[in-house]
Amino acid sequence: MSKEIFLKRELPENLTRRIFMSLAGVIICAVSVGVFKIAALGVDPFQSFMAGLDFLVPLDFGLLYIIANAVLFLFALVFDRHYIGIATFINLFLLGYITQFSYAYLQTVIIDPSLFVRGLCLVIGVIVICFGSALYMTADLGVSTYDAVALIICNTWKKGKFEYVRVITDLCCVIIGVILFVLAGGQIRSIPTIAGIGTIITAFFMGPLIEFFNKHVARPILALKKR
Repeated sequence: MSKEIFLKRELPENLTRRIFMSLAGVIICAVSVGVFKIAALGVDPFQSFMAGLDFLVPLDFGLLYIIANAVLFLFALVFDRHYIGIATFINLFLLGYITQFSYAYLQTVIIDPSLFVRGLCLVIGVIVICFGSALYMTADLGVSTYDAVALIICNTWKKGKFEYVRVITDLCCVIIGVILFVLAGGQIRSIPTIAGIGTIITAFFMGPLIEFFNKHVARPILALKKR
């Protein structure tokens, strides 16, 4: 995620369209997480953390997501509220519950999936999350509370380049998620379901795919041209 996108917080043009893109992007990303869960081959780094927390804490995933992100929201509020916007609240209150409901529904449709079906779900999940992320990011109405952490460390605290800081925060999420999963009684052999090949793929391929959808879908919607 490019840090330059978030350096200006002036009231943007096409506000209604941007709000719609933010809402659609968050919904699409939430559904994609449900697809990742069906694949059970690993999710993106922050969802790895949430998956481990979900195994440990006896709360609905939707509520747990709000609580975890509320803590990160306070972090952003204290250290740099510049990154908080409409999309931040859309992500905070909707993504967890939509993920919970979409996963529950998909479990009734895709029962006991084969390895081939799981692999197909992984591919679909990666494409869908990149499409949703492109809409959400190009709308430029704030970032998720997790995205704000790396941006604050990089831009506000001046503690390194964004790409390196983000790798570190992602690694921390995955490691903590795995530790929480094991503490909750999860089996070692089941770790790849929350931190596996899907996690690696999202780390290395999301950037180029998001840029593809930015160029061919999101920017044209806002009539933006790449500089």
